[in-house]
Amino acid sequence: MYATDYEDNYFLKVAARINFGAPSEASLRYPDDPYDRIWDSDLARRQNFLVGVAPGTERISTTKNIDIGTREYPPVRVMQTAVVGTKGVLSYRLNLEDFPANARAYAYFAEIEDLGKNEVRKFKLKQPYIPDYSNAVVNIAENVNGSYILYEPSYMNVSLDFVLSFEFVETADSTRGPLLNAMEISKYVRIASKTDRQDSTVVNALRSASAESLLMNEGDPCVPTPWDWINCSATTPPRISKIVLSRRNVTGEIPPELNNMNALTELWLDGNSLTGTLPDISNLINLKIVHLENNKLTGPLPSYLGSLPSLQALFIQNNLFSGEIPARLLSGKIVFSYDGNIGLYRGSKKHFKLILGISIGVLAILLLLFLGTLVLVLWRKKSQTRQKGVSAHNSTKPSTAHSLVRGNLKDEGTTCYIALADLKEATDDFSKKIGKGSFGSVYYGRMKDGKEVAVKTMTDSSSHGNHQFVNEVALLSRIHHRNLVPLIGYCEEEYQHILVYEYMHNGTLRDHLHEPSKQKKLDWLARLRIAEDAAKGLEYLHTGCNPSIIHRDVKTSNILIDINMRAKVSDFGLSRLAEEDLTHISSIARGTIGYLDPE
Repeated sequence: MYATDYEDNYFLKVAARINFGAPSEASLRYPDDPYDRIWDSDLARRQNFLVGVAPGTERISTTKNIDIGTREYPPVRVMQTAVVGTKGVLSYRLNLEDFPANARAYAYFAEIEDLGKNEVRKFKLKQPYIPDYSNAVVNIAENVNGSYILYEPSYMNVSLDFVLSFEFVETADSTRGPLLNAMEISKYVRIASKTDRQDSTVVNALRSASAESLLMNEGDPCVPTPWDWINCSATTPPRISKIVLSRRNVTGEIPPELNNMNALTELWLDGNSLTGTLPDISNLINLKIVHLENNKLTGPLPSYLGSLPSLQALFIQNNLFSGEIPARLLSGKIVFSYDGNIGLYRGSKKHFKLILGISIGVLAILLLLFLGTLVLVLWRKKSQTRQKGVSAHNSTKPSTAHSLVRGNLKDEGTTCYIALADLKEATDDFSKKIGKGSFGSVYYGRMKDGKEVAVKTMTDSSSHGNHQFVNEVALLSRIHHRNLVPLIGYCEEEYQHILVYEYMHNGTLRDHLHEPSKQKKLDWLARLRIAEDAAKGLEYLHTGCNPSIIHRDVKTSNILIDINMRAKVSDFGLSRLAEEDLTHISSIARGTIGYLDPE
């Protein structure tokens, strides 16, 4: 809207936007101004308030519509008020912060008084004296060919001091004093150094390869503010240090120019449809974290990957990579995940073929055993049609396996059992406690494959606690959604009831809201995303599951935040299924006091 001849090197910063003749000290903005510009009242006593008002200055207004059909489209309500110098002079003095400077200034004039047949309003700018402008006579009605139409002379590049004194004086042949409806003054500010050209080339290529809303990102990637999916350094010129394009529908190949982004520390391209081979990234000496999982990348893994000096974590699972894995990636110094690449192998190819042959043979034997067991089970079921199974609770022998859960999950088939010894090793014997809830304590752990987990132990050994444990395993075994915390496995051993979840790096929403000193500060956009994520998780439970699942304990401590600051709903111990033919209403309170409906 505010076009200038200097846009390649300067942007405009508002120094003053004043509504003259305003009825009160209140500012005027949206919805009166559809662009939400803030028009300060000339009555307001702000830091740069107006003084030096000439005698005879009066305030006028109208309710008639004003034709504002100019490029800037100021609000009609602003143009419906004005000040008039009834004694032939309008003068003000205004402080301008961060001046002297070059500025772009606008004066807005609209004739809102009904002049007589022989009346005219003519005036000139006397102070400051600006050649070409000060010599011109302003005749509002004549300039716009009628009353109630906006006229806006502009000063595209004028040098102004910290104190701006301006004065309009009527001409000798005028019958009415000068009039002023509004004024805008904007300072020219030089645009900072643009992003490194080689960095810009890569992110623009990725932006063009996405089918999502990345095309909304225009202009320089870092200046004046970075795009929402990159981080920039404070150097001159700015360098891009982080790219986060997880699950943004990016297609095609990874740009080979990526190797020029030697300030890059993190690369998140997981969950897309990227194809082709991994380009040369041997120059990325600062690269720490790389996420390429869940794509369609092919080819071998370059041997230099294990030698990148800063690399800490590499995730490439569920791709089409092939060949021998570089030995340094398997040394344990780098967190390396490569599951789901059937063409990758450790050691020599001969060794790989041997392992593959043995694996196929073992699978064939297991398949025969399974079929034999299935026939035996069906025969026994047929002979015991009237006999009821004995409950696991009737046994006097202590449970040493997952009998309780297996007895309730025989039809689920998706729950992973994890041995207690493996969990003790992963959690360093349950030494790092990261939380506590109604179910029990939660510990941090790292499994043998490098996966980070949250291990929740149950302290309630009553039948109610057992029911809550079985309930959560049963529910989470059959539901999968990006906004629900995934259950990795469970353990029921030595009287222990344990649930193993994916680890959420940024804790709970409650931590961010009530203990901001310990967590990242949530801006408004982050809060909206978290609210939307939680709502999507609950919406899936209500409408995406059959039968529907009612959570019954939605609260901030049960909404977890992952490494990308996205929210996932957790803790299904109090949930229940919604029957289609519900013939009663439960009157038993479930959940947490303070989060329950008053009804």
